[in-house]
Amino acid sequence: MLYVKAFHIIAMVAWFAGLFYLPRLFVYHADTQDEISIHRFKIMEKRLYYGITWPAAVLTTLLGLWLLSYNSDYYLKAGWMHAKLSLVVLLWIYHLFCGHYLKLFAQNKNQKKSRFFRIYNETPTLFLIAIVILVVVKP
Repeated sequence: MLYVKAFHIIAMVAWFAGLFYLPRLFVYHADTQDEISIHRFKIMEKRLYYGITWPAAVLTTLLGLWLLSYNSDYYLKAGWMHAKLSLVVLLWIYHLFCGHYLKLFAQNKNQKKSRFFRIYNETPTLFLIAIVILVVVKP
């Protein structure tokens, strides 16, 4: 079980790394005008999203469900776990919105300014803080 927990944490760190960096790339991409840089951002965003963020998200979720199965009677009655799982669902929604913005950039259809993405980029930090506090403190 400890190995499952360790790999769950590792996958979660990789998932959040992707969710921290991808919107930061969107910030720079939204401000870019030259074709060479635009093309470079499209490649970087696609590789990050599909090569790192998606696999890490899936692994985090699967390993989390595996951990949940070890003591589901306790976890499914714990209020903090309900809150944590709700935040994970919201995090998945955020993740999917990142994919939506990625597709808009790929099609040269992004209408959002870099300021939007600067604010959007802060959202996963709030998720991380809340999820870690819920898991460690178990209020």
